[in-house]
Amino acid sequence: MWYFIRMTQSPLHLHTDIRAAAPDAQQYQRCMVMAGGGSRFGIYLGMYAAACDAGRPPDILLASCGSAIAATIIRNLPDDRQRRDWLTSPLMYEFWSNLKSAQHARLLGTLLRAARRKFGSDLAGRIPDLFGDYLFDMPSQLPFPPEPPGGPAVDVAIVAGRLLFDESEVGQPRGQRKLFAETVFCPPRAAALLDGMASPLADPRWGEHAVADALLTDSSVPMAEAARLSIADMIYFRCQHHGGHHYIGGVLDLFPIELGRRLGAEVMMEFKEAFDQTFSIPAWRAVLGLDGNARLRYANGQQADIRVDTSDVSQVLASELVQKKLHWWRNRIALAMPFSYEAYAEHMRDQWQYGYERGLEACQLQAGQARAIRNETRFSMALR
Repeated sequence: MWYFIRMTQSPLHLHTDIRAAAPDAQQYQRCMVMAGGGSRFGIYLGMYAAACDAGRPPDILLASCGSAIAATIIRNLPDDRQRRDWLTSPLMYEFWSNLKSAQHARLLGTLLRAARRKFGSDLAGRIPDLFGDYLFDMPSQLPFPPEPPGGPAVDVAIVAGRLLFDESEVGQPRGQRKLFAETVFCPPRAAALLDGMASPLADPRWGEHAVADALLTDSSVPMAEAARLSIADMIYFRCQHHGGHHYIGGVLDLFPIELGRRLGAEVMMEFKEAFDQTFSIPAWRAVLGLDGNARLRYANGQQADIRVDTSDVSQVLASELVQKKLHWWRNRIALAMPFSYEAYAEHMRDQWQYGYERGLEACQLQAGQARAIRNETRFSMALR
């Protein structure tokens, strides 16, 4: 009880009723839901540019995980040319090139834990070690443009997950305890719109998972810091500390279409490809007690005014910006970047172009018009 009392004594707000009607705050015209993306976050800058060029500019971006980087760049720079220049800048290349494996991370131990998650059946049966079980070190700052002196180009809301446990409790049986609280870092207008709403994961359809019913909003955290917290994916990075609390990334709720509907009169969102069943889905199950592809199928089946088909992104953009390399003789997992700045810049331009083309395609469809999904599988097929 003391924990929930503390949460109400700051600009942070607690929302519990999933059925409550939206408050009187003015709804945004159009919300673009940016659902993750990892190191392919450049596609979202292209999608945003396409929406603007098509005369359907979003006035709020709802981002999680890697897309929080794109949303913050868009927010802090006034036009598309500057955003693309920042995306392909030497500063961004240097940042990604300097990502390193954690000193304690060992290949064989990592693979053994992955195998246990794969073949285990528990839904977050024990409190996970998000303080020590991670692969890569997170930089203390990300290379974002400075805060815009004339105010942001567009409002941004960023999803992360607040830990409801501390390091001393790691390894203990969870029982039915909730371990995470879905948190949205956003401006006061967006926080007012979300007032009275529970986490989308409070719906009984998602079962006995580890995410609390309460939805938290926080208007006090700078967007650059919120983006850093949102990219702190479990297993990849250590949980990140801010303001007396620890957070994991927006992977907790990558597809928050329900929040998008509350924020915007129109919603623009992707139809995404499925996540792999070998590593990603077992991690979701072991840490959060959720099936990420079940959540994806549900989101893919919900009504969106503009639905962008990015289901073939891993085929068209076959190589990711940052790739994992297994060094068996050193018992290490390393990160590999494009071999030169020029290769990096070309990689990011390809991401932007893919997002622009798919975004423009979606914006040009007439209301009610649909086209076949390029890469629909049984793990991504929309649930109706």
